[in-house]
Amino acid sequence: MSGNPITIRTLGPEDAYVLDRVRDGVFDAGVDPARLWAFLATRVNDLVVALDRGEVIGFAYGTVLMRPDKPTEFFVNEVGVHDDYQGQGIGRRLIRQLQDNARDRGCEGFWVLADGANAGARAFYSALGGADTPGVSMFDWDL
Repeated sequence: MSGNPITIRTLGPEDAYVLDRVRDGVFDAGVDPARLWAFLATRVNDLVVALDRGEVIGFAYGTVLMRPDKPTEFFVNEVGVHDDYQGQGIGRRLIRQLQDNARDRGCEGFWVLADGANAGARAFYSALGGADTPGVSMFDWDL
């Protein structure tokens, strides 16, 4: 942890190098440079990072969802803050930056899925003003 202010930054494809310095344990796995560039280059995805002296210590990312019959929304795929930095409001700042970015893109909705058993995540999103949607189930497939 540092006495320096943590900076929050939205990355574009030209900023992929920022993820050359990521604190161990921030992401679930190592960042694949080709996947990172493809993610950032589509411009419907946003990746926001928290930096401590140039080292990534937190992130949040998501995707704009455009539909032919409903307003445009933003889906948050994942949020992570290194254990050493939790409890300092960094996750809140990351989410707020994603929300600002989503508004700038014309999104009218903003949502995230959280495991029903993950009380910490549910409390975090509730504290940010999110409404818990009862009865929602997620289904997934390997392709």
